[in-house]
Amino acid sequence: MPSTYEKIATNTLANATTATVTFSSISGTYTDLVAVINTGGTTSTLSSLQMRFNSDSGSNYSTTVLYGTGSAAASGNYASQTKMLIGNIVNALPQNVNSNCVVQVQNYSNATTYKTSLARFNDSSRDVNTTVSLWRNTAAITAVEFFTPLSFFASGSTFTLYGIKSA
Repeated sequence: MPSTYEKIATNTLANATTATVTFSSISGTYTDLVAVINTGGTTSTLSSLQMRFNSDSGSNYSTTVLYGTGSAAASGNYASQTKMLIGNIVNALPQNVNSNCVVQVQNYSNATTYKTSLARFNDSSRDVNTTVSLWRNTAAITAVEFFTPLSFFASGSTFTLYGIKSA
């Protein structure tokens, strides 16, 4: 990573019984946050990778998604949600870590503006997508939660959070 990236924390899952990964007590000393996620699911049911800030489960999130499969493309808009949508986790059996995602959160420590995130999500057998999300809250972000509602994350999944230092 460039020298402006500083690793805050990494979580590598040892078993497939985790549905939520949380980074908490995030310092406000960076300009932006970047999460790099490599994951998969544990069931044959398609599930989604979702995100919340500061344990806020109110209807304060909106997401616009663009995605393509190589032969088709579509978009969607989700307003007044209780979470941000990031992508669809490939739930392959046997369990594989074959989806990757990069999430950028701009100006996360500013206490006067709503927070936005951009995510790029890819998987090896289904689709690629990009999302832009808004958290309608002016609080500084001190915790980021990633979760999947219909599955567990596959063993070997990694979640790494970076802070972007001011140049």
